[in-house]
Amino acid sequence: MLGSKAINDLVASAAGTEHRHDPVGGKTGGPAGNARLTAWTGLLLLVAFVVECGTLLSLRAWISVHLFVGAFLVPLVLVKTATTGWRIARYYGGSAAYREAGPPPLLLRVLGPLVVLTGLAVLGSGLALIPLGQDTFTSLGTVAGHRVDPLTVHQLCFVLWLVVTGAHVLARTIPALQLAGGGTRHGRAVPGRAARTVVVAGTLALAAATGVVVVNLSSDWTGGHVHREFHDGGRPDG
Repeated sequence: MLGSKAINDLVASAAGTEHRHDPVGGKTGGPAGNARLTAWTGLLLLVAFVVECGTLLSLRAWISVHLFVGAFLVPLVLVKTATTGWRIARYYGGSAAYREAGPPPLLLRVLGPLVVLTGLAVLGSGLALIPLGQDTFTSLGTVAGHRVDPLTVHQLCFVLWLVVTGAHVLARTIPALQLAGGGTRHGRAVPGRAARTVVVAGTLALAAATGVVVVNLSSDWTGGHVHREFHDGGRPDG
């Protein structure tokens, strides 16, 4: 059955026992180079997202870190979206190398767009809170008797992101670690390592600069306190 085959393919991929054949070619490594850049970006995103989630344990004390890491994530998310988007475009565009590599397991193809959309939603809704400040949020309506405002939207986006990304992390962490480790299974080096290093380093530098700028623009949030209601998962009064 298709359902059982899809699950078996996903489990084998998640356990690192079954791999796509990523052809090596060109100055950037072709599909193999793309896979390694995606893997490195994904692992950096995982570390940053863990730190971001950790700040929620004491948001009042770690609000500056929360804002910095939230902004830091944006360039990383955009680069990973670009590398996976490039692979998709090349595959469906008929590139022989990418067609040979093939698509990821079916369930990951379904999950991937949800990870991207919820990730962009949680970052975008979080950044939108900065110019709004924490004293007053305009009501966006009422759902089931509960007031919905921009903070509510951010919290909902986070919950949705956590669910889909948790599943994605379980499925992709071991393969990403294997890819980030080095060469191909047949021992051939993958060209473009220097270029990939420059991309990753440049992305980290841009991410750090973005974080600093956002924190400096967030004095209303970092000015010494965060409302208890926000810390506890509710919304500020007003």
